[in-house]
Amino acid sequence: MSHHAVRLPDGRLHLQHGPIDCLCRAEGDADEVARAYAQAQAAFPAILPSLCAELPHLRAPLPSPPPTGAIARAMHAATLPFAARFITPMAAVAGAVADAVLVAMTEGRDLRRAFVNNGGDIAFFLAPGERLRAGLVADLAAPALAGVFLLDAGLAARGLATSGRAGKGAGGKSFSFGIADAVSVLARDAAAADAAATMIGNEVDLPDHPAIRRRPAREIDAASDLGDRLVTSALGDLTPAEIAAALDAGRRFADALRRAGLIAGAVLSLRGMIATVPPARSDAVPFLEVA
Repeated sequence: MSHHAVRLPDGRLHLQHGPIDCLCRAEGDADEVARAYAQAQAAFPAILPSLCAELPHLRAPLPSPPPTGAIARAMHAATLPFAARFITPMAAVAGAVADAVLVAMTEGRDLRRAFVNNGGDIAFFLAPGERLRAGLVADLAAPALAGVFLLDAGLAARGLATSGRAGKGAGGKSFSFGIADAVSVLARDAAAADAAATMIGNEVDLPDHPAIRRRPAREIDAASDLGDRLVTSALGDLTPAEIAAALDAGRRFADALRRAGLIAGAVLSLRGMIATVPPARSDAVPFLEVA
């Protein structure tokens, strides 16, 4: 399976290898940007083989011993805080890959801003005083701009990830035990955000509700690390009160993660309704503009 690296007309770098599909941008002096892209291209081909070499371990539920590869260890570390519930390191794979490409791209370089978007999970770098705007998609089944995240260098978070029952990323599958259309999370890095978005999405739920249909994950995708565990496959009509109740369950879990320092903030959406858990910070700068 060959990998591809293409510089796009708008200045971004596109890296693709099997299921990994990254859009990268570096901003700064032209020579620094060129060096940054060359570093990302040089590091990229080894990522997928390193993950495939440990795939059985990465698909095993936690707790389990740490794997050996750097990205695999990052996946394990990001999911370990949730080991008391069902989770595998694969819940953080997209974010961990984005983090790794960003580290390769920015190491030793003098840049103003940079990001790596791996199927919707984003790792970003901001020099002091810099800001970045990232779009919010509130329904992964019908992608549209529902708002804009306002990310500034003063916020410790450097990762933004989205998960939900409708899947995520072009060509990828993302199953959920919950019913959220989308959960977007800001965290210290993209791997941590990826794992937390999965777990918060699981909590947006109405247990035993007749409008929710569930199937074993293996029936939908034979390779799923979730095996025979039931995932949400269809969602019927819900009342506004039921939607609010499901979102509140997820919001309370997300707020507990924020207070524990595992995330910086979150946005949860279901059927056009949105719940937010904003970052705890002293300034009055908003982190989200709703369209």
